[in-house]
Amino acid sequence: MKQKLSSLGWEVYAVKLRPSDGSLSLEAMAGQVKEYVTANIPEGEKFDLVAFSMGGLVSRYYIQKMRGYERVRRFVTLSTPNHGTFWAWISGRAGVKEMRPNSEFLRELNRDVSKLEPLGYTSIYTPLDLTIVPPGSSRMAVAKNVVSWVPFHALMVWMPGPRREVERALE
Repeated sequence: MKQKLSSLGWEVYAVKLRPSDGSLSLEAMAGQVKEYVTANIPEGEKFDLVAFSMGGLVSRYYIQKMRGYERVRRFVTLSTPNHGTFWAWISGRAGVKEMRPNSEFLRELNRDVSKLEPLGYTSIYTPLDLTIVPPGSSRMAVAKNVVSWVPFHALMVWMPGPRREVERALE
């Protein structure tokens, strides 16, 4: 997706969250986003934030709890478990546990979503997702919710349909 958006004229930065296996808390990972933004995007400059899966929750934490709303212009997520995924019950890793439905982390994050409203938040998801269970967990009342009929979770960043939806959200 980075290459496609770059080819269409967007200046694209890609944050590599490490480790990406859910062993760190989502708050700690959001700290990585904040550090990256501070180091790479000039102070006062607004930017668009596109995130996939767990990265959407990490980005929401950055926006909602770390004052990222002051920097982010538009926010787009793909297959993000905004209300959790039942698969998170099979792991004891810190970040994965935070993705359990009704976890304290999600309750706190979803308690005040008002900071997302001015960002033109778009949540793109597939009803066929077998990773985000139930798939409707990606829906948010403050977002423009867009369905993209993609057969697998990981394909959300590869298939042309979701990519076009990201482009529309950023236009």
